[in-house]
Amino acid sequence: METTANGEPPQKFRPLWGRSILWLLFLGPLFFLSYGYSNHIAASLGVEKSLFYEWERSIPFLPWTIGPYWVIDLFYGLSFLLCRTLTEVNRHALRLLTAQLISVACFLAFPLRFAFERPQVDGFFGTLFDALMGFDLPYNQAPSLHISLLVIIWARFSSVSSPLWRMVVNVLALLIGVSVLTTYQHHFIDVPTGALVGLLCLWLWPDNGSSPVAPRIGRMTRQHLRVGSRYLLAAAASCVPGFKHGGWALWSLWISLSLLLVCIIYFTADAKGFQKTNGRRSLAASLLLAPYLIGAWVNSRLWTLFLPTPVAITDDIWLGRNPSGKEFATAVPGGFSALVDFCPELSTPRSVQRNVSLPWLDLISPTTLQLIEAVHAIEKTRLETSARGPILVCCALGYSRSASAVIGWLYQTRRCASIDEAIALVQSKRPRITLSDRHMLVLRSLERMREESESADEEQ
Repeated sequence: METTANGEPPQKFRPLWGRSILWLLFLGPLFFLSYGYSNHIAASLGVEKSLFYEWERSIPFLPWTIGPYWVIDLFYGLSFLLCRTLTEVNRHALRLLTAQLISVACFLAFPLRFAFERPQVDGFFGTLFDALMGFDLPYNQAPSLHISLLVIIWARFSSVSSPLWRMVVNVLALLIGVSVLTTYQHHFIDVPTGALVGLLCLWLWPDNGSSPVAPRIGRMTRQHLRVGSRYLLAAAASCVPGFKHGGWALWSLWISLSLLLVCIIYFTADAKGFQKTNGRRSLAASLLLAPYLIGAWVNSRLWTLFLPTPVAITDDIWLGRNPSGKEFATAVPGGFSALVDFCPELSTPRSVQRNVSLPWLDLISPTTLQLIEAVHAIEKTRLETSARGPILVCCALGYSRSASAVIGWLYQTRRCASIDEAIALVQSKRPRITLSDRHMLVLRSLERMREESESADEEQ
């Protein structure tokens, strides 16, 4: 008999009909009312403005693709039946609701019209087009709500599909995505903007854990505010070319969005916004933050250009930058046995078998509690895996976050008698480590804690 990892029979999957139906009864009417309202407003204003590239005139009109275009309505309802918990049902519904609200707000803020004349279609496909035109006027263009919903629904189907069925789901999703162009419903720019909205909804409402924008009372410090404000200014500056010049410059809005999301992550003081689990980020975070992530990777390589290899500190603990797969496997004979990783903005090589991730935001000093947690994680990993090889402790550069963690580990495990001695040891191995005044305050707090503990023991 088939069993789970706990030796118990697997529970039969049962759709959560009640909650799913309630959400559909709410979302269905909301979709038609809000979508129809924005269409009506654009029609009453006589909107004629369009946004397209000249090469789009060569896109063929394929009447049969109205079939895949309509299929998404069926998948919309079925997607709720694939949710396994109440949290998944609610998060899936919130994604669809958020996509609807964002898209309709954009339709009202900058209404656009489809520019090309759709050919007359007869027969069965003509009937489908006539049904569509009964409520869908040639407005509501960017971002494509059709694409936004497709991204969200595809993620739900893909998450529960076997490898074979995932291929089928991917092909159907591709057909639906292309159909918005070949049925002359949308221009090209509507597709990537719609995909960004869908990905944003996936990022905002993950299946597990809190939303990245959930407030964290009392956690934001001046450091978070200062660094976050820099990203906010950079986001504002990077969107200027897109709004000023249009055309291909509109892609700068992707850069702006990624920087804005990083700003939000700093303002909420929670590195979990990078959604990195077991060394890999979620698809939504990877694509939304791609411009920033590419910049962060390039920056890490430039700053460590002359010190790319990790260095041995003591007792099988090594310190270095976030490694490539080759560096992790070949920097030491036989490769590293584990990775203790402090940089949520960079992915871990797929070849890493044991990865301990402690996400610390760049340019932000850790709290004393975070530092103690890091010390325990390093020592636990060393005890469990060092027999199979050394452990690499890393951050983006190996100069600050991981360096402070290793210094704390050296002191807390009494390999060094003082913080100064620990700093001197690490600095002798990796001279370019950088510790801010705030880092030093947190490290010194470990000394004070030990002194207080020893004083209490003496008094007893």
